[in-house]
Amino acid sequence: MDIGRISIPPDMTIIEAIKQMDDTAKQILLVVEHDLLKGVITDGDIRRWILKRGDLQQHVSLMMNINPTVITSKEIYRAEKIMLQKKVQALPVVDEYYKLIDIIFFNNLYKNEEQSIQPIELPVVIMAGGKGTRLYPYTKILPKPLIPIGEITILERIMQQFEVHGCNNFFITVNYKKNMIKSYLQDCNCTSNIEYIEEEQFLGTGGSLYLLKNKLHETFFLSNCDILVKADYADILKVHKNNHNKITMVTSLKAYTIPYGVIQNDESGYIAKIEEKPEYNFQVNTGLYVIEPEVLEDIIENTFFHITDLIQTYMDKGEKVGIYPITERSWLDMGELKEMEHMIKELGL
Repeated sequence: MDIGRISIPPDMTIIEAIKQMDDTAKQILLVVEHDLLKGVITDGDIRRWILKRGDLQQHVSLMMNINPTVITSKEIYRAEKIMLQKKVQALPVVDEYYKLIDIIFFNNLYKNEEQSIQPIELPVVIMAGGKGTRLYPYTKILPKPLIPIGEITILERIMQQFEVHGCNNFFITVNYKKNMIKSYLQDCNCTSNIEYIEEEQFLGTGGSLYLLKNKLHETFFLSNCDILVKADYADILKVHKNNHNKITMVTSLKAYTIPYGVIQNDESGYIAKIEEKPEYNFQVNTGLYVIEPEVLEDIIENTFFHITDLIQTYMDKGEKVGIYPITERSWLDMGELKEMEHMIKELGL
């Protein structure tokens, strides 16, 4: 690999580094100055910085790991053993003066990338009962879960991303055009176990979970039916468990640029500052959660509400509700027509 693509200077801002990590899709950046390795930044470092509400306009030198695991060119034969021992996915290669020579990725040691994925076996609930009104007129004919993204449906893509991580038991909540969804999945010969949870009325992403009260007795994933999240699902679960959360929401960094000059005035009505096309960064809800089974006991029967309403209730009570931040390009959403076109483009379909 061209290490120049993942090499950045120490004075690059963190938000610029996040964008570069998204562009390279390698989940690691090497901080280099005068050809010398000064530090390493991983997606985990970025996540921890976001969690402590660090300023994204600061330089990466404040966030980087200055003592990363490295290897010399003479030790390359030990790379696999070191990566397994240290549990790292990439290993910079340096000389005796810490000059950067190369980088070895764990995935490149195997023909099959999936061998490096830590399997988890948890049930997955996919909320597929809504009308998908933001995708009219498509959803006048097809239910949103069956809208094709490339050669297969969005529902199949969601299931596949969980299957890669060892999740093979799915509960799919259905309502709108439910027979069409059930018939399609029966004909596509899915190898995973699927149980349909049929709503008699629209209950929202929270209310429909009541129907699972006597079916789920372990931690589970909950996903909207219009999203794709590329992340380490085992790590999401680990963070959830380590923090003893009732619910963990996967969030995505989202950047918005105001396409105008933004004006700030002083108390006298004079212009104090002009900022041309400023960019603001927010964390947004991706629609993917990890949930403890006791949460189901707090859901009222036959009541329409969203999972975010339940989260707000827990927050008001002081219950533990955590987040797991991911970068912007790790999350694709097709809830609206423009977003669906973007998803197809990002997937290269």
